[in-house]
Amino acid sequence: MQPAAALNTRLLNNSIPESFWPLMPATPADLFALLDRLGITTATVEHPPLFSVEESRHLRGEIPGAHTKNLFLVDRKDRLFLVCAEESAAIDLKHLHRTIGASGRLSFGKAEAMRAALGIEPGAVTPFAAMNDGGKRVSVVIDRALLARDPLNFHPLVNTRTTRIAAADLVRFLQAVGHPPQIVAASGPGEESKP
Repeated sequence: MQPAAALNTRLLNNSIPESFWPLMPATPADLFALLDRLGITTATVEHPPLFSVEESRHLRGEIPGAHTKNLFLVDRKDRLFLVCAEESAAIDLKHLHRTIGASGRLSFGKAEAMRAALGIEPGAVTPFAAMNDGGKRVSVVIDRALLARDPLNFHPLVNTRTTRIAAADLVRFLQAVGHPPQIVAASGPGEESKP
Protein backbone atom coordinates (compact mmCIF):
# COMPACT_ATOMS: atom_id res chain seq x y z
CA MET A 1 0.00 0.00 0.00
CA GLN A 2 1.04 3.59 -0.56
CA PRO A 3 1.62 6.31 2.04
CA ALA A 4 -1.44 8.37 2.77
CA ALA A 5 -0.08 11.49 1.06
CA ALA A 6 -3.32 12.36 -0.74
CA LEU A 7 -5.33 11.86 2.42
CA ASN A 8 -2.79 13.88 4.43
CA THR A 9 -3.17 16.86 2.11
CA ARG A 10 -6.96 16.80 2.31
CA LEU A 11 -6.94 16.60 6.09
CA LEU A 12 -4.49 19.43 6.67
CA ASN A 13 -7.45 21.79 6.30
CA ASN A 14 -9.00 20.05 9.29
CA SER A 15 -5.83 20.75 11.32
CA ILE A 16 -4.69 17.15 11.36
CA PRO A 17 -0.94 17.34 10.80
CA GLU A 18 0.69 15.23 8.11
CA SER A 19 2.91 13.53 10.70
CA PHE A 20 -0.23 12.00 12.22
CA TRP A 21 -0.85 9.67 9.26
CA PRO A 22 0.63 6.18 9.18
CA LEU A 23 1.28 4.15 6.08
CA MET A 24 -1.93 2.65 4.78
CA PRO A 25 -3.93 0.67 5.45
CA ALA A 26 -4.81 2.14 8.79
CA THR A 27 -5.21 0.01 11.89
CA PRO A 28 -8.02 0.28 14.45
CA ALA A 29 -5.57 2.24 16.64
CA ASP A 30 -5.06 4.72 13.79
CA LEU A 31 -8.82 5.04 13.39
CA PHE A 32 -9.39 5.65 17.10
CA ALA A 33 -6.58 8.23 17.16
CA LEU A 34 -8.19 10.08 14.25
CA LEU A 35 -11.63 9.98 15.86
CA ASP A 36 -10.09 11.34 19.06
CA ARG A 37 -8.30 14.06 17.11
CA LEU A 38 -11.63 15.04 15.51
CA GLY A 39 -13.27 15.16 18.96
CA ILE A 40 -15.59 12.28 18.14
CA THR A 41 -16.59 10.06 21.06
CA THR A 42 -17.12 6.35 20.37
CA ALA A 43 -17.46 3.13 22.34
CA THR A 44 -16.02 -0.19 21.17
CA VAL A 45 -16.87 -3.77 22.12
CA GLU A 46 -14.70 -6.79 21.34
CA HIS A 47 -16.31 -10.06 20.19
CA PRO A 48 -15.58 -13.17 18.11
CA PRO A 49 -15.00 -12.56 14.38
CA LEU A 50 -18.23 -11.75 12.53
CA PHE A 51 -18.50 -12.25 8.77
CA SER A 52 -22.18 -11.63 7.98
CA VAL A 53 -25.26 -9.86 9.29
CA GLU A 54 -26.79 -13.20 10.24
CA GLU A 55 -23.69 -14.23 12.19
CA SER A 56 -23.63 -10.83 13.85
CA ARG A 57 -27.13 -11.26 15.22
CA HIS A 58 -26.09 -14.43 17.03
CA LEU A 59 -22.59 -13.61 18.24
CA ARG A 60 -22.33 -9.88 18.92
CA GLY A 61 -24.26 -9.90 22.18
CA GLU A 62 -26.29 -6.99 23.40
CA ILE A 63 -24.71 -3.93 21.82
CA PRO A 64 -27.06 -0.92 21.91
CA GLY A 65 -27.83 1.12 18.81
CA ALA A 66 -28.61 0.41 15.17
CA HIS A 67 -26.66 -2.42 13.60
CA THR A 68 -25.65 -2.06 9.99
CA LYS A 69 -24.84 -3.80 6.77
CA ASN A 70 -22.27 -2.32 4.46
CA LEU A 71 -22.26 -3.35 0.83
CA PHE A 72 -19.16 -2.95 -1.34
CA LEU A 73 -20.54 -2.56 -4.85
CA VAL A 74 -19.29 -1.92 -8.37
CA ASP A 75 -21.09 -0.61 -11.44
CA ARG A 76 -20.48 -1.61 -15.05
CA LYS A 77 -17.83 1.14 -15.45
CA ASP A 78 -15.95 -0.24 -12.44
CA ARG A 79 -16.92 2.67 -10.21
CA LEU A 80 -16.91 1.60 -6.57
CA PHE A 81 -19.61 2.30 -3.97
CA LEU A 82 -19.94 1.56 -0.28
CA VAL A 83 -23.61 1.50 0.70
CA CYS A 84 -24.43 1.64 4.42
CA ALA A 85 -27.89 0.76 5.73
CA GLU A 86 -29.57 -0.75 8.76
CA GLU A 87 -28.96 -4.51 8.92
CA SER A 88 -32.61 -5.36 8.17
CA ALA A 89 -33.07 -2.80 5.37
CA ALA A 90 -34.27 -4.09 2.00
CA ILE A 91 -31.81 -2.81 -0.60
CA ASP A 92 -32.96 -3.32 -4.18
CA LEU A 93 -29.72 -3.67 -6.14
CA LYS A 94 -31.66 -3.83 -9.41
CA HIS A 95 -32.78 -0.22 -9.01
CA LEU A 96 -30.30 1.41 -6.62
CA HIS A 97 -28.00 2.44 -9.48
CA ARG A 98 -30.58 5.02 -10.59
CA THR A 99 -30.75 6.54 -7.11
CA ILE A 100 -26.99 6.91 -6.65
CA GLY A 101 -26.00 7.78 -10.22
CA ALA A 102 -24.15 4.55 -10.98
CA SER A 103 -23.62 3.33 -14.54
CA GLY A 104 -25.90 0.36 -14.97
CA ARG A 105 -26.82 -2.23 -12.39
CA LEU A 106 -24.67 -2.76 -9.37
CA SER A 107 -22.99 -5.99 -8.34
CA PHE A 108 -20.87 -6.98 -5.38
CA GLY A 109 -17.25 -5.88 -5.69
CA LYS A 110 -14.41 -8.38 -5.53
CA ALA A 111 -12.31 -8.82 -2.41
CA GLU A 112 -9.18 -7.72 -4.30
CA ALA A 113 -10.81 -4.41 -5.25
CA MET A 114 -11.93 -3.90 -1.66
CA ARG A 115 -8.43 -4.51 -0.33
CA ALA A 116 -6.89 -2.18 -2.92
CA ALA A 117 -9.36 0.68 -2.44
CA LEU A 118 -10.29 0.42 1.25
CA GLY A 119 -7.51 -1.63 2.83
CA ILE A 120 -9.93 -4.01 4.56
CA GLU A 121 -10.88 -7.66 4.35
CA PRO A 122 -14.30 -9.13 3.53
CA GLY A 123 -16.34 -9.32 6.71
CA ALA A 124 -14.92 -6.03 7.97
CA VAL A 125 -16.64 -3.69 5.49
CA THR A 126 -17.19 -0.34 7.14
CA PRO A 127 -17.47 3.35 6.27
CA PHE A 128 -14.49 3.92 8.59
CA ALA A 129 -12.34 2.38 5.81
CA ALA A 130 -12.87 5.56 3.77
CA MET A 131 -9.83 6.86 5.65
CA ASN A 132 -7.74 4.38 3.59
CA ASP A 133 -9.08 5.60 0.24
CA GLY A 134 -6.69 8.44 -0.52
CA GLY A 135 -7.47 8.09 -4.22
CA LYS A 136 -11.20 8.73 -3.66
CA ARG A 137 -12.09 5.62 -5.65
CA VAL A 138 -15.07 4.73 -3.46
CA SER A 139 -18.27 6.76 -3.18
CA VAL A 140 -19.90 6.36 0.23
CA VAL A 141 -23.70 6.14 0.19
CA ILE A 142 -25.74 6.18 3.39
CA ASP A 143 -29.38 5.18 3.52
CA ARG A 144 -31.33 8.15 4.88
CA ALA A 145 -33.31 5.86 7.19
CA LEU A 146 -30.08 4.78 8.90
CA LEU A 147 -29.21 8.34 9.88
CA ALA A 148 -32.54 8.59 11.70
CA ARG A 149 -31.22 5.96 14.12
CA ASP A 150 -28.74 6.79 16.85
CA PRO A 151 -26.20 5.57 17.72
CA LEU A 152 -24.85 3.49 14.82
CA ASN A 153 -22.61 0.41 14.99
CA PHE A 154 -19.81 -0.43 12.55
CA HIS A 155 -16.67 -2.55 12.54
CA PRO A 156 -13.57 -0.42 13.23
CA LEU A 157 -11.59 -1.83 10.23
CA VAL A 158 -11.63 -5.37 11.70
CA ASN A 159 -14.50 -7.78 12.32
CA THR A 160 -13.55 -8.62 15.91
CA ARG A 161 -14.88 -5.35 17.30
CA THR A 162 -17.93 -3.15 16.95
CA THR A 163 -17.73 0.62 17.39
CA ARG A 164 -20.70 2.77 18.33
CA ILE A 165 -20.81 6.31 16.90
CA ALA A 166 -23.43 9.07 16.71
CA ALA A 167 -24.98 9.44 13.24
CA ALA A 168 -23.90 13.09 12.95
CA ASP A 169 -20.35 12.15 13.97
CA LEU A 170 -20.18 9.47 11.26
CA VAL A 171 -21.04 12.10 8.65
CA ARG A 172 -18.46 14.47 10.16
CA PHE A 173 -15.81 11.73 10.07
CA LEU A 174 -16.54 10.96 6.41
CA GLN A 175 -16.33 14.64 5.50
CA ALA A 176 -13.01 14.93 7.36
CA VAL A 177 -11.48 12.08 5.35
CA GLY A 178 -12.62 13.56 2.04
CA HIS A 179 -15.64 11.28 1.49
CA PRO A 180 -18.76 13.36 2.12
CA PRO A 181 -21.50 10.76 1.90
CA GLN A 182 -24.32 10.72 -0.57
CA ILE A 183 -27.43 10.43 1.62
CA VAL A 184 -30.32 8.83 -0.25
CA ALA A 185 -33.41 6.70 0.27
CA ALA A 186 -31.64 3.42 -0.52
CA SER A 187 -33.98 1.03 1.28
CA GLY A 188 -37.63 0.08 1.12
CA PRO A 189 -39.81 -0.33 4.19
CA GLY A 190 -40.48 -3.52 5.99
CA GLU A 191 -38.83 -6.33 4.09
CA GLU A 192 -35.60 -7.90 5.07
CA SER A 193 -32.95 -8.61 2.48
CA LYS A 194 -29.75 -10.55 2.60
CA PRO A 195 -26.72 -9.15 0.81
